[in-house]
Amino acid sequence: MTTSESVQETLGLDFPHPSKPRVLLAASGSVAAIKFESLCRSFSEWAEVRAVATKASLHFIDRTSLPSDIILYTDDDEWSTWKKIGDEVLHIELRKWADIMVIAPLSANTLAKIAGGLCDNLLTCIVRAWDYSKPLFVAPAMNTFMWNNPFTSRHLETINLLGISLVPPITKRLACGDYGNGAMAEPSVIDSTVRLACKRQPLNTNSSHVIPAGRNLPSS
Repeated sequence: MTTSESVQETLGLDFPHPSKPRVLLAASGSVAAIKFESLCRSFSEWAEVRAVATKASLHFIDRTSLPSDIILYTDDDEWSTWKKIGDEVLHIELRKWADIMVIAPLSANTLAKIAGGLCDNLLTCIVRAWDYSKPLFVAPAMNTFMWNNPFTSRHLETINLLGISLVPPITKRLACGDYGNGAMAEPSVIDSTVRLACKRQPLNTNSSHVIPAGRNLPSS
């Protein structure tokens, strides 16, 4: 996105709502962000997609590999087009634009921020301003000991109260070399989970892959 373009122009807010669902994909700082390109391509097959990436996640994302029709917003874009009172605010416009939000990967740090109500970057500002009549999914990714940390279960219980749905992590050999639970669910599972949820009214949290964030909590 260029700073000369208005937020509404890049989001198409002045045009009728498209036939495809609008999905806001977001990545936080986890090694699993290397799979963000795959997620973007999968979701683009059936949805209109915009992407958000934290500063830490950009260490793992090759921006040039993302589909050319997907705009990637970063913290640098948050206020780049804002000049005066009345101008669009990016995190508010993205919240208005999206029908559904998916944070994959969700790092332990960003989970803690959301649970604590912090909003110190574009991603967490969107979540703090989110309209919870619309679905929000998270797919955590972290080391097994971080996943089993008592704080994690507390944070998951807190975001569950907001209505956030969890796509649980899986057990495998992690990027750090440890073996255990905490790896992000496969992109195909995240994609199919959200796609099915989009077809359900209301959202069916009894899916085998979608559970309220307070369920399937790590042992403390």
